[in-house]
Amino acid sequence: MARNQEKAGGLLNRWTTFKSELRSGPQLKKRPRFATDCKSLPEAERFRRQLLGDITTKITEIQNAHLGEHRVRELNDEINKLMRQKHHWELQIIKLGGKNYIAQSRMAFDDDGKQLPGSGSIGSGGYLYFGA
Repeated sequence: MARNQEKAGGLLNRWTTFKSELRSGPQLKKRPRFATDCKSLPEAERFRRQLLGDITTKITEIQNAHLGEHRVRELNDEINKLMRQKHHWELQIIKLGGKNYIAQSRMAFDDDGKQLPGSGSIGSGGYLYFGA
């Protein structure tokens, strides 16, 4: 005979709990494919924060020295894609009347006052390398 703790952890019990929580609680919206589809400033900022979390997770993962070259390149491409998406969300937040996160990004300049490649916003067409 199984213990109550084992019964509670059973797959069927977890599934029924999940379904009941879905019915009773507010359903969280999935991030739209295009930032321009979002018309609410709080939602746009929430989706931007969600992207920042995804980027942070991928950057942490790519710092693992034991990853193969193929996986590092794959992660780097994913991070750059997320950075482009983040830029699109930042533009949409500006359109909706929110904070200008793009102006707050750090940019590096050389002695002549020219912006160094790879600094600032990814939306300007730059490709950044995050590998170990």
